[in-house]
Amino acid sequence: MSRQRRPAGVTARLAVAFVLVAAVALLTAGLIGALVAPSLFHRHLHEALPRVPTEVIVHADDAFASAYGVSLGVALLMALMSSVAAGAYIARRLGRSVTPLTTAAAQLAAGRYDVRAAGPSLGHELDQVTAAFNDMADRLQRTETTRRRLFTDLAHELRTPIATLTAYLDGIEDGVTELDDQTVAILRVEVSRLARLAEDMSVLSRAEEGRLSLTRGPVEPRQLVTAATRAAAERFAAAGVVLRSEIEPDLPPVDGDADRLGQVLANLLDNALRHTAAGGAVTVEAAAVGRHALRIRVVDNGSGIPAQDLPHVFERFYRAGTARDRATGGSGIGLTITRAIVEAHGGQVSAASDGAGRGTRLTVVLPLAPVPA
Repeated sequence: MSRQRRPAGVTARLAVAFVLVAAVALLTAGLIGALVAPSLFHRHLHEALPRVPTEVIVHADDAFASAYGVSLGVALLMALMSSVAAGAYIARRLGRSVTPLTTAAAQLAAGRYDVRAAGPSLGHELDQVTAAFNDMADRLQRTETTRRRLFTDLAHELRTPIATLTAYLDGIEDGVTELDDQTVAILRVEVSRLARLAEDMSVLSRAEEGRLSLTRGPVEPRQLVTAATRAAAERFAAAGVVLRSEIEPDLPPVDGDADRLGQVLANLLDNALRHTAAGGAVTVEAAAVGRHALRIRVVDNGSGIPAQDLPHVFERFYRAGTARDRATGGSGIGLTITRAIVEAHGGQVSAASDGAGRGTRLTVVLPLAPVPA
């Protein structure tokens, strides 16, 4: 079986293109010179000498043809050599500049997400291509890092309730543990934890892929905050944490899904409760921002967040500091779901803290419902 011929590279193609262009240019120059030069020479000769003997004209034509042919041949040869040299240099330079980019692309395709390409410095077009490639490589590297951490953390989140269920089931089978009300309650808690984690992952996946269904309509901020604080009041009271709300009067409605926005507030309150010790306080504030947005802020005086962890609190499974670990009971994706739902509403969510032990402020900004004309 014959070997498949490898297509020529860009350097060879450019060199051939330069040679062809130079050859066409030189051939055109030679043909035009051969057609135009003799007639111009005769005209100038008759203008200078009106009565020229025939033998002089013949001798002059021969001399002109000889001189013109030699000079044109030498000029065409030098021009061709110069064009070929310049074309080869430019093609080689361009080939050397593009080769690192193609090599980096091949390494990236092979899974080397840390590879980057240097700018060829051959114009802003190629520099933009290189910058776009490096930006793509950065995104792929971050995605791969997030994917690996996601699977690792998800495996850990699943391992804990599964280990608890396995231990209790083994104890029941061995007769060490009785299947009483307390054991059933523990098993139900762990099963609920698994179900909640599965639902959270489903909601997060749909939200980040833009498939989160929203039933939009006017949502009254006072009703939204009041419903969320009432639903959480019992848990706050059991934990010894004061829960209060401060709502501006006559707030206009927001354009959103009441159930999803209620889920946002529930996640923010759960987060505040997990990181506020008994005797602390959590405040839900609702106020207008100008004429087009509503700001809802959940403020606690709990464990706070170190400055270096603030940019990452909305990432999947991220837990800041020792006070925000798995022992607090959260799945680690509540704030990620909150961000996804808020952004699906066209809003923004942010976190602020004065440092560890100095509380946290989680702020949601939502667009107001359009005013009917």
